[in-house]
Amino acid sequence: MTAAREIRLKSRPSGVPTHDNFELATVELPDPGPGEVQVKNLWMTVDPYMRGRMNDVKSYVPPFQLGEALQGGAIGEVAVSNDPSLKPGDLVLSMLGWRERFNAPAGALQKIDPQGLPPQAFLGVAGMPGLTAYAGLLRVAGLKDGDVVFVSGAAGAVGSLVCQIAKAKGHTVIGSAGGPEKVAFLKEIGVDHAIDYKAEKDLTAALARAAPNGIDVYFDNVGGDHLEAALNAARPFARFAECGMISMYNSTEPPAGPRNIIQVVGKQIRIQGFIVSSHADMQADFQRDLAGWVREGKVKWKETVFEGIERAPDAFLGLFKGENLGKMLVKLA
Repeated sequence: MTAAREIRLKSRPSGVPTHDNFELATVELPDPGPGEVQVKNLWMTVDPYMRGRMNDVKSYVPPFQLGEALQGGAIGEVAVSNDPSLKPGDLVLSMLGWRERFNAPAGALQKIDPQGLPPQAFLGVAGMPGLTAYAGLLRVAGLKDGDVVFVSGAAGAVGSLVCQIAKAKGHTVIGSAGGPEKVAFLKEIGVDHAIDYKAEKDLTAALARAAPNGIDVYFDNVGGDHLEAALNAARPFARFAECGMISMYNSTEPPAGPRNIIQVVGKQIRIQGFIVSSHADMQADFQRDLAGWVREGKVKWKETVFEGIERAPDAFLGLFKGENLGKMLVKLA
């Protein structure tokens, strides 16, 4: 038996989660059975969508269960193998994060070839957030020549890659982020106009200054006042890719809604929500294009790292305080 620690959901949050909603537990893992492997997790991710899974409501993924280890993306190393398809030392991607070790069927894991990238990149720029940015901008928003692109949450894992893909394709990009450090990062990756929303009293006015002729694409990670500002700035036939609305994830009362939603009609705006799993068919194109952009120096990324499984709740709660620059990660080993 091997001892391993894991983070469990102790209670369901109401509003903003707290440390009281989580508990750290130790489990004893038996040796893996036939066709199974034991994985030692090296890195795990925390992502805003996980907040929705803490509610006991029906959604596109099942809710987390009380008293059970939370689930999330993780990169691990095979420690013991009882399956010929994987050998000790192989790197694997799973959705079995929030734990130091686990046993699983080999067929439930994806073997990773780093190809010169650090392993944790497959939880960020080369993983689910990267594909989210790629599919959301190119397919959902239907990026076209000459588009002016506005991105909220632009210094995060998804938003920063949206900005860089748009710049790699020759577009004018406006990014919104909170604080001088994040604004400096946006300028470093080539964003044409970086808005510090924390320093602006009127986001609509700030966006109008950055895009006096309006925007064609809005990639939404925030919702709320950012969505209202984008509606005001939208040109006719603008396209909005609704990836997330982190400003609303901890709301205990229904939000008032965009006060200017009527603009959708007169401007003939297309607003489309999306889930990255519906665009898995773009994975090969994404990996090919990303590799080229990395080689050409057109893509950079940042990571915010907490160390130790016990810090995973701190990392998760930090997402809702804007503490992450780039991808929020937990280093387990």
